[in-house]
Amino acid sequence: MRYLKILLLMLAAATLSSCALWHNPNTRQHTGSVVDYLYPDAKTPPSLVPTVVKLRPPVKVGIAFVPGGGWGSSLPEAGKMKLLERVRDSFTRHEYIGKIEIIPTQYLRAKGGFANLEQVGRMFDVEVIALLSYDQVQFSDSNALSVLYWTIVGAYIINGDQYDIQTMLDASVFDVQSHKLLFRAPGTSRVKGSATAAGFTEKARAAQNQGYERAVDELIPQLQAQLDGFRERIKNDTSNYQVENKAGYKGGGSMGWISLALAALLCGVAYAVRRRA
Repeated sequence: MRYLKILLLMLAAATLSSCALWHNPNTRQHTGSVVDYLYPDAKTPPSLVPTVVKLRPPVKVGIAFVPGGGWGSSLPEAGKMKLLERVRDSFTRHEYIGKIEIIPTQYLRAKGGFANLEQVGRMFDVEVIALLSYDQVQFSDSNALSVLYWTIVGAYIINGDQYDIQTMLDASVFDVQSHKLLFRAPGTSRVKGSATAAGFTEKARAAQNQGYERAVDELIPQLQAQLDGFRERIKNDTSNYQVENKAGYKGGGSMGWISLALAALLCGVAYAVRRRA
């Protein structure tokens, strides 16, 4: 009996040690860097020589994810296109923006530099391109319940693994001709959760997509603020920006709902004043 207990203890110790081997903490990363794309193999910082940006409203804009690398395919092309559609809607609200093209990632060559950016600009007939860079890191680890999961109760009852997914998106808007960065807008998110080993991959993949969605949720208001600020900046900074409207564009655009409502209110007030008089 004594030897049987010793044997069981040794077996338990071996099982626990094997759990540690199966569930070592690990980190996975999926990145797409705008610096790696535009400045490949750069050994010195880019030149900061002042450049005059020539804009011709309504400006034609392209939107694309930069080519990436890292683990697996955390964000497939279809998912990228859906996110780009949300970013596109941010640009459509501004009258000085003309057509907006969503550019599939395969048209951007890894480490293609500004030469590739100019090719894409000519191909899609756009003057400004918003490049979305991304950095998603997944930290995976086993929690204390994983011991119970492996040694006592089985595969589908106890959550044995936990994940922490941190996502960063950054929209960098470049003038294609001058190569100048016009403005940028960031967005971040963090998604935490746990799952059994049997369902870990599926839940982690869903969390990765959720991480990108949440990061876009945070990025869009930042992008709106930058678009508003940029419009005012090009009006006042004539030394760095030259604006010449395209034929037929007067810059005013049609009256928005707020302008129409204010006009109607003023007309109503004027009518009431006249009646009292």
